[in-house]
Amino acid sequence: MSRPPVVVWTLVGACVLVFLWQVSLGPSSGERIIYALGVIPAALFGFASLPPDIAVVPPWVTVFTSMFLHGGWLHLGGNMLYLWIFGNNVEDSMSRPRFLLFYLLCGVAAALSQSLAAPHSEVPMVGASGAIAGVLGSYLILHPRANVRVLVTFLFYVRLVNMPAMLVLGAWFFLQLASGWATPTEQGGVAFWAHIGGFLAGMALTPLFKRRSVAMLVPPQSQAWQVLPPRRRSNLPDAGWSRRRDRG
Repeated sequence: MSRPPVVVWTLVGACVLVFLWQVSLGPSSGERIIYALGVIPAALFGFASLPPDIAVVPPWVTVFTSMFLHGGWLHLGGNMLYLWIFGNNVEDSMSRPRFLLFYLLCGVAAALSQSLAAPHSEVPMVGASGAIAGVLGSYLILHPRANVRVLVTFLFYVRLVNMPAMLVLGAWFFLQLASGWATPTEQGGVAFWAHIGGFLAGMALTPLFKRRSVAMLVPPQSQAWQVLPPRRRSNLPDAGWSRRRDRG
């Protein structure tokens, strides 16, 4: 990595500050903000409307505002850890303005994917993981042969293992795809179709947004399946469930 990931730091800071603002409002007002600034597919497509005291922005604006809202500390922490781990390499492959635009477009694609899967849903959707899924898709295109350190635990056995990014991210994508098909789109929970849409958008947009000097299919910098001492946290944190539809 040749430059500090300023945009990644800014996005993480913005999401943390917005979440602290959500918490400061208290449970009741915080839930109203979720409805006011989260994506509600039925409102986005004109099948329903929010009360005037809650509809503080036009429905299309929520496609952007929803990316900075989160449903809880676990939801926020998991998303920010993914962005921190994978975002720096992707930002380094693009100019900073391009990476910011890329991130937002992936978030828009994610929100539209979930909304099109359940256009009459009145469940608000919040979270940055749709946009972050685009970052994962981009990482897979840029560094498919790279290795990702994953924490493997079995009873008292705890080790970090270098696993191929193609295997880790490919398995993650197919898990989202299988879960999306198996989960009713009208209910709350994880927005699997947002993850799928964001991931595919990231893969498709990367060749258009990366700098010309940046090579794709970069060779690995470490040995696959190498077992390391457990000194660092896993690169793949668990994501929690929520009553609202969380992209994470």
